[in-house]
Amino acid sequence: MRFVYVMDPMDRLLPDKDTTFAFQRAALARGHQSLHCELRDLFVRDGDVFAKTREVTILDAAPWFSFGPSAVLRLADVEAVFIRKDPPFDAAYLYATLLLERARDRTLIVNDPRGIRDANEKLYTLHFARHMPRSIVTADREIIFAFLADVGGKAVIKPLDGAGGSGVLMLSTGDKNNRSIVDLLTGEGHRYAMVQQYLPKVVEGDKRILLMDGKVLGAINRVPRGDDLRSNIHVGGSVEACEVTPAEQVLVDDIAPRLRADGLIFVGLDLIGGKLTEVNVTSPTGIQEMSRHKGRDVSADVIAWVEARASERSPNLRSVPVP
Repeated sequence: MRFVYVMDPMDRLLPDKDTTFAFQRAALARGHQSLHCELRDLFVRDGDVFAKTREVTILDAAPWFSFGPSAVLRLADVEAVFIRKDPPFDAAYLYATLLLERARDRTLIVNDPRGIRDANEKLYTLHFARHMPRSIVTADREIIFAFLADVGGKAVIKPLDGAGGSGVLMLSTGDKNNRSIVDLLTGEGHRYAMVQQYLPKVVEGDKRILLMDGKVLGAINRVPRGDDLRSNIHVGGSVEACEVTPAEQVLVDDIAPRLRADGLIFVGLDLIGGKLTEVNVTSPTGIQEMSRHKGRDVSADVIAWVEARASERSPNLRSVPVP
């Protein structure tokens, strides 16, 4: 099978951390072809979406990958397309999802471009507000400060378009930085931000649960450094093995039907103290850390699922030489 990965440049990947790298390695091990393209490599001709791709081989040592032949592919002809471009979800990302819609329902796309476009990773969580900490979304400074007082004087403020912990800051009653922080994140009242009640259990970790088609693949617990609010791996959070609790499984079962309906196949849920804080759909990570704790390659489970679904479609492969 041929799998196209719409993603960042290959040389930005960390071979021991990046989930897309793990997918490519697992797919190659199972005999499939991995094809790389960036957002700029997508184009539409006569109403159909194509991609300029380069074949990728994963190596066992630095530089960790090599490129093979190039080809222009009609995306409706390949077995699967993985949208793995890291946030931020900017105008280029938006336009890419619109181009990729030209292949929607004609090949398997993980995740559905329409689903990604409709599922801002902060705002989408509001569909499941019953599982969230108390939260508001506003650009109004006074509403934020009233909420801060109402939740006991501690809250976390986040930009709606951030990722990887970028821009996540603490608000505490009496902190003279509060007004500056709020003005910075709201653009002095012109941009929405999400503010959530501070959860003290964050010091015990921020659990990432990875789902495939609504079913649990596994979980990891990301514990923040002692000098940082954020637990994201790339900002220094440490990773612990963990399991999904019965209460967390109930939460997963409750929201899985909505994820499936929106075409959100590979998803990362973030939970602190059992409360849902984010639903990651653009380029969820953590599978390599999870695999190390489980002692097996969990990404192979993802590829096996894609194989099964792609086999049901059995598209007729075609390609044309690069002009």
